[in-house]
Amino acid sequence: MLFLRLVVAAVAMIALQVNAADLSEGSPDAHGFSEERLERIDDFMNEAVAEETMVGGLGMIARNGAVIYTSTWGERNRERQETMTTDTLFRIYSMTKPITSVAVMMLYEEGHFNLNDPVAKYIPELADLKLAVSTAESGIEAESDGTVSRTIGEGDSASQGQLREPQRQPTIRDLLAHTAGFSYGLFGNTEVDRLYRQAGIPYAHEGLQSFVAALGKLPLQYEPGSRWHYSVSVDVQGRLVEVVSGMRFSNFLRERLFTPLGMTDTFFRVPEDKRARLAQLYQPEGTAEGLMTYLQPTRSDRLEVAHASTSRTYQTDATFESGGGGLVSSASDYLRFAQMLLNGGELDGVRVLSPKTVALMSRNHVSGGIDGRPGVGFGLGFGVAMDVGASGEIGSDGEYNWGGAAGTRFWVDPEENLIGLFMVQSRPHRTTLAQRFKTLTYQALVE
Repeated sequence: MLFLRLVVAAVAMIALQVNAADLSEGSPDAHGFSEERLERIDDFMNEAVAEETMVGGLGMIARNGAVIYTSTWGERNRERQETMTTDTLFRIYSMTKPITSVAVMMLYEEGHFNLNDPVAKYIPELADLKLAVSTAESGIEAESDGTVSRTIGEGDSASQGQLREPQRQPTIRDLLAHTAGFSYGLFGNTEVDRLYRQAGIPYAHEGLQSFVAALGKLPLQYEPGSRWHYSVSVDVQGRLVEVVSGMRFSNFLRERLFTPLGMTDTFFRVPEDKRARLAQLYQPEGTAEGLMTYLQPTRSDRLEVAHASTSRTYQTDATFESGGGGLVSSASDYLRFAQMLLNGGELDGVRVLSPKTVALMSRNHVSGGIDGRPGVGFGLGFGVAMDVGASGEIGSDGEYNWGGAAGTRFWVDPEENLIGLFMVQSRPHRTTLAQRFKTLTYQALVE
């Protein structure tokens, strides 16, 4: 029996060497995982469902190009008593960002621009941006990793309304690394954040051109290149794709990325024939609606159906295509995207990026890291683990990752040839379930 298992494992490894890009099904023990220890994931997540910490979720793990674990827990729609299924569609929010950044880097590889080019060279609406003195000189900083945020102060009241010239204008690289000086308007209450909300940045606009036109009339929050600050810069990337390619953003993604990679369940607007598969979105009881969601946080652990307005952007008649947070996807689709990255930009014979480009994207590009968190940096579209000893979390140096506002998360670990993917739907997300899933994944990795 042992001899047979060794033969099977050897054959599997030969197959992977022949075509490492092809995702397949694999047994955990053939890829270094303990099946017994993997059961701890289900035990933990089922308990979270029983305690109503989450309504439902899904987890996937792939190693060496083989999916060695897929599991679902709870329900995708509690009110309809619909069980969570592997083909469920999820609002991935900020997990849209790495996809957008890959689209930008595809155009970079084709020679359309240099990363250090000013954004305004291609988007003139963002020329000659000014800097808000109240935030540039206050030292106030917002924190957000895409899933957790906190309200911040208003800055120096004496300098409200004062503007000055920045030392330089934002570059395309700044857009990719969140160092452009833009903000979000959702997570803080600085002078700039309030101006964003008044201008309906970004989601109140009909399209990306209208959005950048409005953004260009507002001041920067920080000096470009001076610090990492989570912002609408990825939505600006979406407009850059449109300008450079001459295509609507969604069309570019579909024709150049999703269709070639076989991502048939990823889109901005959910088709009518697939709407039944879209998971219900939940929220902590008492969550404020609209732009005040993050500024008036609730401390309730009880989950209720989210405001209907939170799904309005996914309707078939929606017009704003948010590169920062607008996509719906399935776990299987997103795994294909992540595997393409792990393979150095190629999947199933389709090359999207060169290995050197993926290497550039997945290394740290910011000084001081993300909000000063030790061992954690940011590349061109992803968070980057620079030193797991400093961060104090299990994993590998060189891993890159990101998450979404509804609790979704993925990571790619080149050292272990490993991908982890966690899907859930509650916003604002108040749990550590994604991190627990990651911990439970690595504790089951024994070879």
